[in-house]
Amino acid sequence: MATRKLLLLPGDGIGPEAMAEVKKLIEMMNADFNAGFETEEGLVGGSAYDAHGQSISDADMDKAMAADAVLFGAVGGPKWDGVPYEVRPEAGLLRLRKEMELFANLRPAICYPALAASSSLKPEVVEGLDILIVRELTGGVYFGEPKEILDLGNGQKRGIDTQVYDTYEIERISGVAFELARTRSNKVCSMEKHNVMKSGVLWKEVVANTHKEKYSDVELTHMLADAGGMQLVRWPKQFDVIVTDNLFGDMLSDVAAMLTGSLGMLPSASLGAPDEKTGNRKALYEPVHGSAPDIAGQGIANPIAMIASFAMCLRYSFNMVEEADRLEKAIAAVLDDGLRTKDLMSDGMTEVGTTAMGDAIVAKYKALV
Repeated sequence: MATRKLLLLPGDGIGPEAMAEVKKLIEMMNADFNAGFETEEGLVGGSAYDAHGQSISDADMDKAMAADAVLFGAVGGPKWDGVPYEVRPEAGLLRLRKEMELFANLRPAICYPALAASSSLKPEVVEGLDILIVRELTGGVYFGEPKEILDLGNGQKRGIDTQVYDTYEIERISGVAFELARTRSNKVCSMEKHNVMKSGVLWKEVVANTHKEKYSDVELTHMLADAGGMQLVRWPKQFDVIVTDNLFGDMLSDVAAMLTGSLGMLPSASLGAPDEKTGNRKALYEPVHGSAPDIAGQGIANPIAMIASFAMCLRYSFNMVEEADRLEKAIAAVLDDGLRTKDLMSDGMTEVGTTAMGDAIVAKYKALV
């Protein structure tokens, strides 16, 4: 069996605690099922700044480029608020996305039946929710130039960020959305702001043309991004796949995450283009929840988003579909058993810490084989 090379970047805050539970899964799958995972570990974010004065070292960047997939925890925290902008913890993640050319960010929002009552919305609005937000990740306002603050004199400054998209960027991200929709409910909703932004006008035009030329079998609708945010809260189950740009995708995916009951539940995948020779994609998998420095080190963080991100890794990087399905079923079964971390706790449930939740999922995975 070929070795499957993983780079683990736990990062800061609760990142290392959540990653520890994935390490258990990897060790179990290697020992019990001969999975062939080979892992290396590196530093990213504030921990990398403390060690190297960079948000990710060149050596760890090289490891990321050589790996079959990267598992990423979380970065940031008040400790590093005063570091130079260029080496802030988040810059490590942006460098990974840019240099690995991870243009497609997949953020599923799934409401497990056992957690329907944990959402801030009515259970009937979210129960059975299963949507996928496909966010363009390497273009748009986060990377556009010029990006600067100008001193205008007389005590005035001007902050400039530039929203830029080229045709090919929109074609490739919409293609990912259409391809994924074909494996689901065959519906795509494209969200932009063509009413006030020229980039939105181009976005809508290119998505429509891509649909007409290659994916006319998929149902396509268009929606203004602000209206999309409203509809996600009003009736989210109307959506299957949502495709949108970097800025709107950042905001809309966080809205969708909270529909499920907790940010601690949501995984994500960031994918590059298939290699022309091997067909393999560069890929990075990370939970949506961030570093949560207020609870770091207390053993109460929810590891499910990190574990579910590993399930996405099994599915998209290694085509281990049966194993991914089994892991997702294990998560659902543990929740059905009433186990809850603090962020999910409700009356009648059993509160457990990070380690106990991870142990329960590992045990359930083995029982489902």
